[in-house]
Amino acid sequence: MKKFEELKSLIAAIELDAEKFYVKGNSAAGTRVRKGMQDLKNLAQAIRAEVQDLKNKDTAK
Repeated sequence: MKKFEELKSLIAAIELDAEKFYVKGNSAAGTRVRKGMQDLKNLAQAIRAEVQDLKNKDTAK
């Protein structure tokens, strides 16, 4: 559940830069959005792996 909380806070952080990029046209904010989205992808993949491991442990019992 800790990683899921990290995911939510990462999305909140990206939201500010997304607004700066889309509304104000700030190019540097666009770069930060792209980096944040890559981090989001990696964290989501880690969560998927964690869920799969926990699910497999449950079914093995």
